[in-house]
Amino acid sequence: MRERIPVVVQRNSRGRRVAARGLWTGAELVVTLGVVLLLLVVHQLWWTNRQARSGAVHQVRALQREWGEERGGAGAVPGVDPGGGSGDSGGPGGSGGSGGASDGGRAAHSAPRWDQAYAVIRVPRIGLVAPVAQGISKSGVLDKGYVGHYPRAAQPGRPGNFALAGHRNTHGEPFRYINRLRRGDRINIETRDAVYSYTVDRTLARTSPRDGGVIAAIPRSNMKPYAGYTAAGSYVTLTTCTPEFTSRYRLVVWGKLVDVRSR
Repeated sequence: MRERIPVVVQRNSRGRRVAARGLWTGAELVVTLGVVLLLLVVHQLWWTNRQARSGAVHQVRALQREWGEERGGAGAVPGVDPGGGSGDSGGPGGSGGSGGASDGGRAAHSAPRWDQAYAVIRVPRIGLVAPVAQGISKSGVLDKGYVGHYPRAAQPGRPGNFALAGHRNTHGEPFRYINRLRRGDRINIETRDAVYSYTVDRTLARTSPRDGGVIAAIPRSNMKPYAGYTAAGSYVTLTTCTPEFTSRYRLVVWGKLVDVRSR
């Protein structure tokens, strides 16, 4: 009987090694990308909030300390020009003279500098305490956790519309919960010489970012004409992005001035 010799077929071990190495490299890339994305999310949702809130708290304390040191001297209501001009929007917001300045505030020597924090907003219902700064730039104001004052809007207590913007998510998110505000809730604006109290009056759940009417001197939506006002007055407007974690639309809260107390 003839002996059979087994034949061993050698597979392509090199190809297997290359495929395995490719799979391993791909897995490493996927894991690395996942870690990077996770770190970005943590940075945006946690670190920016922590950093901005800390800076905002420090700024509020600095303002209160400064006001306490200056109180009793020849102070000024920050942001209100002599005669009520610069910084206010047209119409009632820039009409000057009397209005809100006659009820406790003293005439200012100059308007607030760009990006300067010059007031404090307090909204008891949602636990909001934040500095208010001139302008709505991201780097100079909003990303610091501050609330920004629209440059051509009226100043606190003045005839017209004291219009404000703030982040709803990340960077301190001071306006995160303004959707919870209801009619009659208080919005207090503190300056060096006076506290201006507004009460929430109306809300607009959603409008376009291009709807400039909501921050006009007499605030009224250009997109939804039924929302807003038709008569001159002293208003406050809070604006932020909606839905959360997007900037597709704007959420608007309006209030009316009800009280001014000298400090």
